[in-house]
Amino acid sequence: MLISNIRQEYKKGNLTEKELKSSPFDQFELWFNDVMIEKIPDPNAMVLSTVNVAGEPSSRIVLLKDFDSHGFVFFTNYNSRKGNDLEYNAKACLLFFWQTLERQVRIEGIVRKIDSKESDLYYESRPLESRIGAWASIQSKIMNDRKDLENNVNFYREKFGNNPMRPKHWGGYILKPKSLEFWQGRSSRLHDRIIYNKDCENKWKIQRLYP
Repeated sequence: MLISNIRQEYKKGNLTEKELKSSPFDQFELWFNDVMIEKIPDPNAMVLSTVNVAGEPSSRIVLLKDFDSHGFVFFTNYNSRKGNDLEYNAKACLLFFWQTLERQVRIEGIVRKIDSKESDLYYESRPLESRIGAWASIQSKIMNDRKDLENNVNFYREKFGNNPMRPKHWGGYILKPKSLEFWQGRSSRLHDRIIYNKDCENKWKIQRLYP
């Protein structure tokens, strides 16, 4: 089969202005609850796109760990490629794709580090091996051999035992949105696209986009 012949019709739902919440965060929560009910694998997986100092874009999957009316929180190594990108350019984009429900959510905004105490709390809630891994992985750097990583794990496991502290180079970010787009697949590629944008009075303006 030719790739160009692959086609799927989207027929599972629609998105009308009447059913929208006035707050994009309430709308996101509504859709996220639908995802949880559907028991979709990795419901909090999202694409994070950043741009480096040379203007080169980069995307990867990260996990949403919290959200509220302030923004969307994820955790990573501050010295990773994404961390370095955000150090130079705090503008970023998140993308959720829930194929089973034929829905996407795209969120654009500014990323900031969260309070260190919040990072501590989340770090301490992680499984021990994940906490050790935050020390052992020099994220995004070239590794000569897998054994180098394994040796690092063993080193920090022996050093910290069952009580590693959070590395200063690891913690949380929050993306504070300036726009959120909700996409519902429709037949014949005539999708529903609704976008929330902040106006000059810092209020959310709701508009429909052509598919």
